[in-house]
Amino acid sequence: MLTNYKKSSLLLILIIFIIGCSDKDAVKEYDKPALYWYKNIIKSISSSNLDKADNYYISLKSEHTRSPLLPTATMILAKAHMADKSYLMADYYLDEYIKKYASGKTVELAKFLKIKAAFLGVKDINKDQKLMIDTLKDVDKFTKNYPNSIYKPIVDTLKVRLYMAEYLLNDNISRLYHRIGKEKASKIYREKNRKSVLNSADIKAPKQSFLDKIFN
Repeated sequence: MLTNYKKSSLLLILIIFIIGCSDKDAVKEYDKPALYWYKNIIKSISSSNLDKADNYYISLKSEHTRSPLLPTATMILAKAHMADKSYLMADYYLDEYIKKYASGKTVELAKFLKIKAAFLGVKDINKDQKLMIDTLKDVDKFTKNYPNSIYKPIVDTLKVRLYMAEYLLNDNISRLYHRIGKEKASKIYREKNRKSVLNSADIKAPKQSFLDKIFN
């Protein structure tokens, strides 16, 4: 079943396909060599026009489905959207890359980048609960499948950070239920934290989110 995060990603790219020929960055050229589209993707990224780069990618993908330039273009756009903090779009391109182009070590890299994009996409622990839980599951799968990965130290750090966020979230929910007199519900979330691999002494609530700072 698709997570809400992936559903949002697919919806976002569908919107691009629908409006691609009508917005101000629409590509109005057709029947060009693959290299032409690829060069324009790079040029658009260099000028920070990712909307236009996305549209050039659509043209490349539509007109040259077997082009050897597609894997590189897909990964470049994934990284460009991550740099632009457009994490939903980055996730779309990484899914596309894994499904169609990745093999061997490039699968490992793409899955690591998906975890990184999802992690950085968590902006509010109260609003992004589902994304946090799903990302923790992806982290566990990654460490199981790639126990000797060069990315494992970073992934392990992300895991601890996500556990910290989850602990703070449970604490916030428990306090909220306590304030409104729902002690049974409050106890459930206190129990979750008692079973956590962390404890309150390990955690200091940040003045600003640490979730999008770790890679800086």
